[in-house]
Amino acid sequence: MHIGLASGFAHQRGRDYPDQQFVQEEVENLVLAEELGFDSVWITEHHFSDYSMSNDPLQLLTYIAGRTKRVKLGTQVIIVPWHDPVRLAEKIINLDILSRGRALLGFGNGLAPHEFEGLRVDQTKSRELYREILDLVIPAIETGIIEGKGKHIDQPRRELRPAPLRSFEGRKFCGSLSGTSMHTAARLGFGNMVLMLPQRGKEAPPDMYAEIWAQERPGTLPPPPMVSGNYYIDESADYAEVQGRHYLANTMRAAIRNYSLDKPGTFATMKGYESYEKMTLQPDEIEPYVENFSRSVVTGTPQMILDRMWELKEIYEPQGFFPHVHFGGMPQEEARKNILLFAQKVLPEVKSWTAQASIDDRFMAAAE
Repeated sequence: MHIGLASGFAHQRGRDYPDQQFVQEEVENLVLAEELGFDSVWITEHHFSDYSMSNDPLQLLTYIAGRTKRVKLGTQVIIVPWHDPVRLAEKIINLDILSRGRALLGFGNGLAPHEFEGLRVDQTKSRELYREILDLVIPAIETGIIEGKGKHIDQPRRELRPAPLRSFEGRKFCGSLSGTSMHTAARLGFGNMVLMLPQRGKEAPPDMYAEIWAQERPGTLPPPPMVSGNYYIDESADYAEVQGRHYLANTMRAAIRNYSLDKPGTFATMKGYESYEKMTLQPDEIEPYVENFSRSVVTGTPQMILDRMWELKEIYEPQGFFPHVHFGGMPQEEARKNILLFAQKVLPEVKSWTAQASIDDRFMAAAE
């Protein structure tokens, strides 16, 4: 079983904690992942807030590539409409070349209005841009040729140099929540990322991606998913639950602000995003929602974490996990403690489990 370490670069430590120090510490945590035995590291993309201070995952991963030799390097996720297709394809190819084939690609569509505005991208066109850009980028990173004309982009034929190192087949995933984006992802053969876990004791939601895959690729099955989620581990189960719920609540409060979910009416008439209006919250609804969401964190002793991960394995039949174990403004000392304990007491057992398909076995030869 493949198992990675994810980071949302979730600062949330207040203005007195320097951004520069936080980013440097978070990168060092991911560099350490290779030494600890993790198979991959994963980095998000966000802009303009402390919700996630990772504004260029491909740049950060290219730096980490230079500091490591084995660990795979994943994006969770590149927000496609924010990127020029040529530059995006070039940066993906550069990362794969410099890491000797260790790149893993996750793509998403984006949601936060303030991020679209700050990047000067019309959010009402994002669904169309997602499709058009990926229809250019995915063939380009396979063939080294980029060309195509759509509603918004007219890309002349160009040969990309340097050329791609090798195929990205089996190394592409989607982290989209919308059906429209999932249709594009399924058509292009992406695996799915399960980013939010059900609370223990509650059924997982229906596999919407599998249904869409069947529509786009009848008679075939989608690749097994990669499963993420937030985890807090400690030898004291009670302490782990208190701390895990505290930090996940911090992350959700920041997410509500970042995605304008505290502003009812934001998505009511926004083309392609109308369904998100039902997720917006009135002021008196925010804390109850945060409190309930915090229950989805996976907490406990090492054995309790293993038990829950086995349950998730049975539910999703994944090809791997990539948990967040440092999040929500967690101090660096606590983040390191959580990472180290997970690596020592959980990682070896999970890696011994069998997966029906594996990034490592099927598509990723170890980098020399």
